[in-house]
Amino acid sequence: MSTPYRRRVGSSRPSHLMFTGGVGGLVELPNFTVLVQGLEEWNYSRVLGTDPVIHEPRVLAAARSRLGTTEVKELRNAPWMEGQSSDPNSPANQVGVPVVPFPAWFRCTYCDLLGSLESGAFTFTNKVASRPFEAQFAHTSCARRDRFAVPARFLVGCLRGHLDEFPYSWWVHKGGACPKHAYPALKMRDFGRESAATVRIECVSCEATRNMQEAQGEAGKANLPQCRGRHPHLGQYSECPEQARLLVLGASNQWFGASVDGLAVPPPQASELEAVLELLWEPLSMITSYEVMVYAHGAQFADQLGRWPLDEVWAAVQTKRARGQGAETAADAGDLLSPEWELLTSEPPQPTADFAIVSQPAPPAAAGVLADVRQVERLRLVRALVGFTRFDAPDPDDPELVIEAPLSGSAAPTWLPATEVRGEGLFVRLDEQALEAWEARAVVPWLERQHRDAFATFRLNRYSDRLQLPPGHDWSRGWPGLRYYLVHSLAHIALRAISLECGYAAASLAERIYADPTKNMAGFLIYTAVPDAEGTLGGLVSLGEPDRFQQVLERALADARACSSDPICAETAPAPGSDATYAACCHVCTFLSETSCERGNRFLDRRLLVDIGWPELALWP
Repeated sequence: MSTPYRRRVGSSRPSHLMFTGGVGGLVELPNFTVLVQGLEEWNYSRVLGTDPVIHEPRVLAAARSRLGTTEVKELRNAPWMEGQSSDPNSPANQVGVPVVPFPAWFRCTYCDLLGSLESGAFTFTNKVASRPFEAQFAHTSCARRDRFAVPARFLVGCLRGHLDEFPYSWWVHKGGACPKHAYPALKMRDFGRESAATVRIECVSCEATRNMQEAQGEAGKANLPQCRGRHPHLGQYSECPEQARLLVLGASNQWFGASVDGLAVPPPQASELEAVLELLWEPLSMITSYEVMVYAHGAQFADQLGRWPLDEVWAAVQTKRARGQGAETAADAGDLLSPEWELLTSEPPQPTADFAIVSQPAPPAAAGVLADVRQVERLRLVRALVGFTRFDAPDPDDPELVIEAPLSGSAAPTWLPATEVRGEGLFVRLDEQALEAWEARAVVPWLERQHRDAFATFRLNRYSDRLQLPPGHDWSRGWPGLRYYLVHSLAHIALRAISLECGYAAASLAERIYADPTKNMAGFLIYTAVPDAEGTLGGLVSLGEPDRFQQVLERALADARACSSDPICAETAPAPGSDATYAACCHVCTFLSETSCERGNRFLDRRLLVDIGWPELALWP
């Protein structure tokens, strides 16, 4: 924890910083809540023995493009070291993600005193450094000595990502000050129910009271003050035109991460030298002079690089370094899928530490529908956090809808927090000629209109009245097209069948969809999404053998043809005025966990795969 406590108060997975509570987000600990501070507070000076930098040029370029700056120089893991011990002064216990208690207003669970940490009424205690979950705040002057205190459960925020303490004194005195005391004593009477209507704020000095129900909904718009423009994770205030809105501690809409992710892939048709450089790039990237390369080529890396002339190796290192420092064009930086598709569908390159792929023919059961199946024996997925929002989540279909808050107090950060997942996968490519023949069917344009109209209605119904859009906004903007529905549906039924055979739980697998008719992209990657050794056990790759994948495919298609919720499931389709973004799908036959599906179980239609009453729609014979 950051000053003045400087003590570990808990732990979490690196992925938590991407999806649940990263910079500017609240992390709930057993006894209180903390706020993850901005990037300026992250200290790597005490990280020993490991390099926190994650090398992935494509994701770095995409992050720069997303932020509109070239100042971002690198991606980093969260600061962390092995070797935690009971000694609070040990090196490992001095390293971590910096946080501060927030909200800084607490309520005594015995006497209901409501006050801030600055008042001195509450004391931080954590006597055993190896038991951070026991950290807590206590009301030391309570009638019951050292009575446990809990965070006050209300906050205020705005659509621009600002977050602030609830103004309790201002609130109970209805926008004024206490007539009897400059710093009045307050109490929060909480009657133990979830509704704010059961919470009452009282001023002990002047006996004023006010119910928190008046801060909710339409009443809250009139009763709450204007936003002060506070970014507590940066320690900054700014002008803000927004109205402050009530937030309840623990609410799911207090933080939404905005991130970019991509596979670490070598260039298609990479030479053997390029593959070796990829494998050795971490130490080679530190060599910046020809003289040092002379030594490295002849001694340190003689076994790996001795087959190539020194000048050729040096030129290749320089080329790779230039590519990693942002030689990509702006168009390339914003497109992470196309280079991956090109690599996954071309002649397999030389294996590297991050990527190895083996091509297999399509099984007989998929003749004329699938082009091939490829076993991705090694892969690395890098994800970088670029910002966050509050109240409304970033919308991948229309990213301009919301305003993202910054991770750093500077105009542009020089680095971004990131995570990496190593694992394995199966890549399946559909036959382009089969898809073009399917898209040429007369019924397809009608189905496209049906799904597009339903998507536009969904967007309109999902639209928050907090957001302001120009007149005539195209609500169908971002619709991915019917090809995406087909590829996405096939990926779902395949992943469900694979999870029953490969030894991984379905929630440990994830999909990556490639479906763009303008680039002849139609395929999907199913990969292990767990950030530990479980993701590289080989159970998924082994299913890529033709005979085994045929069994998986036959099982997936059989399950798709007969859902136990039929005929209700099979008859589910977007009717006029419907906002359903899927058809003939449910949790029994098609849906996946939210950790597995990249689009939240949207854009699915089982009718496009198999005959369940609409043979003219089915791709599969």
